[in-house]
Amino acid sequence: MTTPASTSTSSVIQAPVLDELTPPAIVAALDRHIIGQADAKRAVAVAMRNRWRRRQLPDDVAREVVPRNIIMLGPTGVGKTEIARRLASLLKAPFVKVEATKFTEVGYVGRDVEAMIRDLLEVAIRMTREEQADMVRGRAETAAKDRLVAILLGDDTPSRDAPDATDTTKGPEVIDQVEPSGEDPHERVRARLREKLDGGLFDGHEVEISIREKPTVPAMGMGPDQNDPTMGGLGTMLESIMPAKTHRRKVLVPRALEILVEQEIEPLIDQDRAIEAAIDRTEQDGIVFIDEIDKVATSDGRSGSDVSRQGVQRDLLPIVEGSSVNTKHGVVRTDGILFVAAGAFHQVSVGDLMPELQGRFPIRVELTDLTADDFRRILIEPEANLVDQQRALLATEGLEVEITDDAIEVMARFAADANERLENIGARRLMTVIERVFEEIAFDAGDRVGRGDTSLRVDAPFVRDRVAPVLADEDLGRFVL
Repeated sequence: MTTPASTSTSSVIQAPVLDELTPPAIVAALDRHIIGQADAKRAVAVAMRNRWRRRQLPDDVAREVVPRNIIMLGPTGVGKTEIARRLASLLKAPFVKVEATKFTEVGYVGRDVEAMIRDLLEVAIRMTREEQADMVRGRAETAAKDRLVAILLGDDTPSRDAPDATDTTKGPEVIDQVEPSGEDPHERVRARLREKLDGGLFDGHEVEISIREKPTVPAMGMGPDQNDPTMGGLGTMLESIMPAKTHRRKVLVPRALEILVEQEIEPLIDQDRAIEAAIDRTEQDGIVFIDEIDKVATSDGRSGSDVSRQGVQRDLLPIVEGSSVNTKHGVVRTDGILFVAAGAFHQVSVGDLMPELQGRFPIRVELTDLTADDFRRILIEPEANLVDQQRALLATEGLEVEITDDAIEVMARFAADANERLENIGARRLMTVIERVFEEIAFDAGDRVGRGDTSLRVDAPFVRDRVAPVLADEDLGRFVL
């Protein structure tokens, strides 16, 4: 019988999710948002399932199992980034996207490649703290409401070192509203006032509270990375010795309650445990998406730019292979992080990358160009698709829009034609086409409804009238579409 390779806090949180998400389930979830690209979806689904399988292995075996990193090849706008981002969201995994080209000028305005791991850890810390905050939110809300009741009564005396708060209204006026009765008038007043607070009767009431702000250290120059352990550590030290600033602010009761809840949550979170869990989460669940990897590929290292590109590849290699990265929160191992690289690879091939770097991306999937039929499906099938978005936006003005099937067909065809005639920007072209179609409608929707015209039918002739003239003029099309 084997034991899981890791039993940390983050693993306990994530395991139930991965138990249910088999590769077919992951693909089905991605299909709700992304049209086509079945090969890429299958590749990332298997890679994520292998993480769960790795955790079921004994520790000595799990250490030898490394992630199967992926390279996605395909033109812009076909879904490379969206697949990785949706996957991370589905699995509640820390995710960062970096552009490989930003590392080509390290020492000038670029960044150290290790910065991506530090950024990934910061994402994991934020996610972990948010999860822990949700776990203690009930207790925090109870304490915050007690404080707010005390503020409304003009008797706010926090029992711990919390920011003070006072009411700008008269305490006796509030007391008169609740008319206490019983053997313990004070508690009776608080109970009745709490009921009125929960019922929203004080939502229009304004109170003044003192808000404590954490000290911030301004960025020091154009350093390679403000999150660097040398620079970030200095900033953390300065923040720890600088006194916290407080300022008084008048806010309505609902906003005051939100602020007080956040103040109550902070001391309830075990910061050390959160960072420890976040480091483990980064190492076990982190996903780094390296875009434009083809821009640092070269088969000729003689020119200055090519030397810089090869330098980026050499710097990326140890991170992808597995190394220890120092951060201001601790050391992060990159052995278990999944790296997904992507690029168009129009002028170079994957073979133009360093052989050692190629070997660290054993899975290669090619994403196909989108067709007119793909565009039609993108318009109507995903959740919160572009057509539904337009209907919802205009419905806020009171305008009900009917978009016919033939209108959707024409918009999809126009998008495909524009990609063929102009630059191929993939599904992003749909945004330009649909904005062109609805530009005039969006501009005068309010006036239209004011005149009593509350419905609109968008059909194929309507779409052609607005898009065909622009597409017919190639110069205008390049500017508009």
